[in-house]
Amino acid sequence: MKIFEKTGKMALGSRLRLLTARMADDADKIYEIYKNDFSAKWLPAFYTLIEEGPLTITEIAEYIGHSQPSATKTIKEMMKAGLCENLKTEDKRRNLVGLTGKGKALSLQLQDQYADIDAAVENMINEANYNLWEAVKEWEYLLEKRTLLQRVLDQKKAREQKDVQVVPYEKKYKTVFRALNEEWISNYFVMEEADYKALDNPEEYILDKGGKIFVALYKGEPVGVCALIKMFDDEYDYEMAKMAVSPKAQGKHIGLLLGKAIINAAIGEGAKSLYLESNTILKPAITLYEKLGFERIVGRPSPYERANIQMSLDLENISK
Repeated sequence: MKIFEKTGKMALGSRLRLLTARMADDADKIYEIYKNDFSAKWLPAFYTLIEEGPLTITEIAEYIGHSQPSATKTIKEMMKAGLCENLKTEDKRRNLVGLTGKGKALSLQLQDQYADIDAAVENMINEANYNLWEAVKEWEYLLEKRTLLQRVLDQKKAREQKDVQVVPYEKKYKTVFRALNEEWISNYFVMEEADYKALDNPEEYILDKGGKIFVALYKGEPVGVCALIKMFDDEYDYEMAKMAVSPKAQGKHIGLLLGKAIINAAIGEGAKSLYLESNTILKPAITLYEKLGFERIVGRPSPYERANIQMSLDLENISK
């Protein structure tokens, strides 16, 4: 199929669906040749009832790896064909499904057909350069560990992060430092006096006092900022504050990169602890801070009315 030579591995799912459809079509024809009134799609559920005996539909679904609605549909079709039935039990809450006499007879009738299919598949495996049966088992294991979706998102994150550069603050970023923060704060809260002090005079309020500011560039455009503010405090050395990311750049893990830059800068300054304030309505932000290693603390006063949660990070454990 020339199309797959052009698409490459990204069309693996489509190619597997075609292969599955081709084999399923042959499977139905095989049942016809052996004069067995049976649908190939019933095989997993039917074989489970042969091997395991009466089960609930939930148990059948779990055993064959199907959703419950899918298993229910299959069982109904098999019941209509007279192959299985609901069984009476003492526990009325537990509805069991078992094979009928017709189903049990068919299970014996199918033995020669299954033996021929098994031998034919084994011959194909021997003819092929690769053992498809073992490869499928290996792929199932890999997908259980991490889905294809998760793996694609990992690649997306890695690719996009190549376009992100975290750089030290320069005067040319003063306007964007304020704009990004004002946009973020105004979206959820209101600007406060302490905000204006830091955003109007970042050099005087942050840098000249021993702090740092980092700017995240996405393809050269400033889209995120964060500050490391020196705390003249007996308990905490620095505060991570004024983190803001442009809405158009969200989802590219820029906040995580900025947070890591702040932490590394604090460690570079010999800091033992890092402090931050936030608000619990900002769930993605709290999740980010926890991912960076911050833990919740209580009891510290804040100059911001919006702050209702404080967190800290022990940098000594990280630097070790």
